[in-house]
Amino acid sequence: MKPHTATLEQNALEPRYREMRRVTLVGVATNLSLSATQIVGGVLSQSQALMADGLHTLSDLFSDMVVLLAARHANMEADENHPYGHGRIETLGTVIVGLALMGAGLGIGLDAGLRLFNPETLLAPAPIALFIACLGIVAKEGLYHYTMREAKRLNSNMLKANAWHHRSDVISSLVVLVGIGGTLAGLPYLDAVAAVFVAALIGVMGGRLIWGSVSELIDTALQPETVEQMRRHILAVEGVKGLHQLRTRRSGGSVFADVHLQIPARISVSEGHLIADRVLVTLRKAYPELSDITVHIDPEDDQRDTPCRSLPLRSELIRQLRTHWAQIPQSEKLENVILHYLGGRVHLELYLPLSCISEIAEAKALAQQLSEASKQVPEIDAVTVFFR
Repeated sequence: MKPHTATLEQNALEPRYREMRRVTLVGVATNLSLSATQIVGGVLSQSQALMADGLHTLSDLFSDMVVLLAARHANMEADENHPYGHGRIETLGTVIVGLALMGAGLGIGLDAGLRLFNPETLLAPAPIALFIACLGIVAKEGLYHYTMREAKRLNSNMLKANAWHHRSDVISSLVVLVGIGGTLAGLPYLDAVAAVFVAALIGVMGGRLIWGSVSELIDTALQPETVEQMRRHILAVEGVKGLHQLRTRRSGGSVFADVHLQIPARISVSEGHLIADRVLVTLRKAYPELSDITVHIDPEDDQRDTPCRSLPLRSELIRQLRTHWAQIPQSEKLENVILHYLGGRVHLELYLPLSCISEIAEAKALAQQLSEASKQVPEIDAVTVFFR
């Protein structure tokens, strides 16, 4: 049976983009006003840590622009060149955000480190810097919670990355607060030390974001416990005898999966299709983020049993069978021939009308003739004749 696929309705993508854009624009407005306050306040109050924090906040505007651009393209409909959609653009956007974080951290750390080795360049912040640092903490913590809540609702790793970007600002502002307070208390180097610590935090956060996104770009599977839960859901579906090659991967806010199902060997194609559909419905209900699931149907465990791929197809088998049936006139009245490819051999089912026979003894003799003639074909293993 050919793979069976279910995909998300594409009209669900545009609302998702609008929600992501709304969340990001709130961040843009907050970052723009806050960074201006921090940088101007840092200059006026002579606080290097506060200026560093302001530049860090300003770098968020760059990441916000990346998120807006990536969200727009990542939520475009699938097309001929991108049949799985454009979700990886969102992943790439997350990598860029991570790189921006690491770059900002490196710049801030180098500047603060140089000042530590040159005490005459250390700055002495004014008390107003404490108030501005507190303002930054409140604003960025609120923005973190808002963005993370929406990221979970929209299942967007890119928004989660941006939320953690906001949380890194909270952490850095806390360090800035301590540094400014220590400097005002008579320890002039603490402001620069706080700036170095902030830079390290920013760099580590950027590295984590990049690592997670790179894992997604190279098709790393979902967490083992999640895959195991999927396996249990599939095995609970009636008609599924076993499964193998359950593979998963992420693409932006979506998850893709494919699986080989082993089902009873002699059921109809339509029943096998129904079982596959039931698996799709079950998984989609348990994991709404699954946007595309490919189900391959196996009549036997092809990881263990003899493969049938080298056996001839129907047209060749029927041609050979007709040659051996030539001396059996009733074979011309065959209504249906069903081939079961199992265990490296072919199991044959022949259907004849009752009009071919007049008594049971004749039916047994005809069935015996057809069976013996059919088994002259080397690939034929078992033959069953039905009269109806």
